[in-house]
Amino acid sequence: MDHRTGRRGSVNRLLRRTVLDVPLGGHRCEIEIEYAETFLSPGHVRVEHLSFVAPKARVTKRYARLIAGMARHMPISTVARHTGLSWDSVKAIECAHLAETIPIPRPQTLTGIRYLGVYEVARAKGQSYFTLVYDLSPGTNSGRILWVKEGRESAVLIECLDALSQECAEGIQAVALDMGAAYIAAVRESLPGAAIVFDRFHVMQMFSKVIRDCRRAEFKAAKTLGDLTGQQTIKGSLWLLLSNRTTLKETDQGRLDQLLALNQPLASLYALKEQLQRLWQPNSTIAEMAQRLDDWCGMAKAAKITGLAAFVKTLQSHRTGICAYADHPITTSRLEAGNVSIALLRRRARGFRDMEYFKLKIFQLNTEDTSSFLYTKMPKTPCQTQIPTVGNP
Repeated sequence: MDHRTGRRGSVNRLLRRTVLDVPLGGHRCEIEIEYAETFLSPGHVRVEHLSFVAPKARVTKRYARLIAGMARHMPISTVARHTGLSWDSVKAIECAHLAETIPIPRPQTLTGIRYLGVYEVARAKGQSYFTLVYDLSPGTNSGRILWVKEGRESAVLIECLDALSQECAEGIQAVALDMGAAYIAAVRESLPGAAIVFDRFHVMQMFSKVIRDCRRAEFKAAKTLGDLTGQQTIKGSLWLLLSNRTTLKETDQGRLDQLLALNQPLASLYALKEQLQRLWQPNSTIAEMAQRLDDWCGMAKAAKITGLAAFVKTLQSHRTGICAYADHPITTSRLEAGNVSIALLRRRARGFRDMEYFKLKIFQLNTEDTSSFLYTKMPKTPCQTQIPTVGNP
């Protein structure tokens, strides 16, 4: 009987096939299968469906599931070495398994989206980029990856946003972005009713670059003057300047105080950094945030430190998006966590050449990692009383 149409036919011939199964006791396990080729009508011949064999692979589904589970946490080369399969075979098995099991969201079917986050990620450092769209709406799906496509131009993001249904697009209240012009233009074109929110993380990241540049300049100045004390104080201090005082140990706080006492430009930047962080106070209005931003820009201009003028100009040109946080308190922290996970994927794989495979691995981040079928969760039992030991363990 044909497994697709249910039509009955006669056995034309018997075929044989050998597939690999989960090793037993450390030994390679091969299963030899005999299955039928069925004649339905002239020009219509069907092969018996083998439900336990992985598609496009000579392994069973449970072995493919095990290989894919290993490949989620290990490089393909390592999985190949442990299983005795070739690198290409392991990759093909994992690709087929991911394509069959990983649900890939389609923009046309999305509903109930209130907030979006847009981010770019590199296939490899300095190489081609991908645009990622995240769901930042409150709820269990917050942080879910909705869209992955190669490129970081406006057209790439527009393709995703234009594919949304009218109801979904109209329900989107805000989109969290960095300050890249391409993504800003795409959101304004495709979602004119949505607010653009520039995240605190990106603003502070830009200010961190100002601190780095100033620290580097101060170190060079101390070296030119032969100030050994100044050089020693500044050397290795970047992480102190970028950290919050409350997270530092007491000894590190003392070292930070010494640095700030000896170097006025760095002390001014550190004070400005703490003031800038207070811009995003909870339960603020847009007017209050705008006033705090204007006050901060005034203090920064008065400091007259190299690099601050350009940073202030950037803030003022993006003040609407920065202050939009008051009405839409969304951040890209979840996007940063996703970016870290993608970076780990790249590092583990030593880069990706197959872009479709890379996309499947990215979408796999949406799915919860499950334990192997070889192991079952043991029921929780009451803790047993610890038997006292005699002497030193």
